[in-house]
Amino acid sequence: MKASLLAALALATALSADAPKLGNITYIESSRVAAAFVKGMPLIEVENYKVHASHRDGPGMAEIHERDTDIVYVLDGTATLVTGGEAVETKTVAPEEIRGAAIRGGQERRLVKGDVIIIPNGVPHWFKEVPGPLNYYVVKVRSEK
Repeated sequence: MKASLLAALALATALSADAPKLGNITYIESSRVAAAFVKGMPLIEVENYKVHASHRDGPGMAEIHERDTDIVYVLDGTATLVTGGEAVETKTVAPEEIRGAAIRGGQERRLVKGDVIIIPNGVPHWFKEVPGPLNYYVVKVRSEK
């Protein structure tokens, strides 16, 4: 139930600059959402939150978001996600965004379709293993400075 609610929330609150606006509601039709998952791209990015249609075909870099809490809902595929610990070989890639080569000492979890994980801002996280295509929504909630 929680996963379904999260998916509904992500779609219901998604905004797009060129999507039809009806009051404070923005609608993004399914064909545009599906197209966003092909490469993995944002559906909306505004001041206090972001909604991304994310796609991975392999592992990525370790990430630390200084202000964004990630709410992840896995739609398809599996992955090993490492959270916590210490990111190694880090560098700042954008304001409030740090990337690293890996994580040392974190907790590994196997994510599968339907899983939801909430990663608070400041917590290192890393998709260590992605054995095949992985599609997931990420709702990024921005904290106050």
